[in-house]
Amino acid sequence: MDKRYKKLDVYYIPAIVIILLFVAYPLANAFYLSFFNWNGYSQTKEFVGITNYISMFNDKNFLVAMRNTLIYGFGCTALQQVIGLAMALFLNSKFKGRGIIRTVIYMPAMVSGLIMGYIMYFFFQSKGGVLNDILAFLGMGAVNWLGKEWNAIGVIVFVNTWQFVGISMVIYLAGIQGVSNSYLEAATVDGANSWQLFHHIILPNLIPALSSSVTYNLIGGLKLYDVIIAMTDGGPAKKTNSFATYIANRYFDSERAGYAAAIGVFSFVMIMIISMTVNSCFRKQERSLES
Repeated sequence: MDKRYKKLDVYYIPAIVIILLFVAYPLANAFYLSFFNWNGYSQTKEFVGITNYISMFNDKNFLVAMRNTLIYGFGCTALQQVIGLAMALFLNSKFKGRGIIRTVIYMPAMVSGLIMGYIMYFFFQSKGGVLNDILAFLGMGAVNWLGKEWNAIGVIVFVNTWQFVGISMVIYLAGIQGVSNSYLEAATVDGANSWQLFHHIILPNLIPALSSSVTYNLIGGLKLYDVIIAMTDGGPAKKTNSFATYIANRYFDSERAGYAAAIGVFSFVMIMIISMTVNSCFRKQERSLES
């Protein structure tokens, strides 16, 4: 038995190598570079200690990027859970065409975020945008969707939510279909209504699905990059930047590679802490249901 397990351990080597090459090494290198003042291409680096980390909290644009990152992460995740669960409950019933509706809802998730951003840009741009053309046809004034800070943030949240809500729907649909019919039938016989069935039977059994969906959407929202680049490029005046887009801005546009690395390390730690906290909360819920 022991020899068999030793042989199985060999199959972990490719995964370990990939993690070391594409996760551990870049993270360690970013942590190293964060202590230097470096433009990203010269052969010399100036050691500055923790100056880059101190500078972050005196940088108004960094604080705006942190605020936006939390909005994109938690805002998109909350909307995706509510809409995705509602869609899953609706599509769990039997009616003609539900397979087509599922495909249509899930289809945006199959498109690259960058391409989706460019497509939606032509809907929301101020001049010649589809939405403003519709408003003009209805005799209403044009809206500066992407030129004002909170309008643009709202549009980005909407686009990211719409693109990936299908993933939440599929996860919840699988969870709902995993609920035993015997529980539902027994509760129905006891006189439970639809809300009571959902609240006391379906929802508690969806905790594992909720955990998976929230974690996936939250991490995706916290590291949002491509949709922002395509739609606003961080504008207006860097007011829609996330951590990911602001790192690219500092590295390539400002040639502050060391500072960008410090932001990257901070972003990684923040996302890791949030993800671990969320997972811990869901594990406690799962244990309470099992006990």
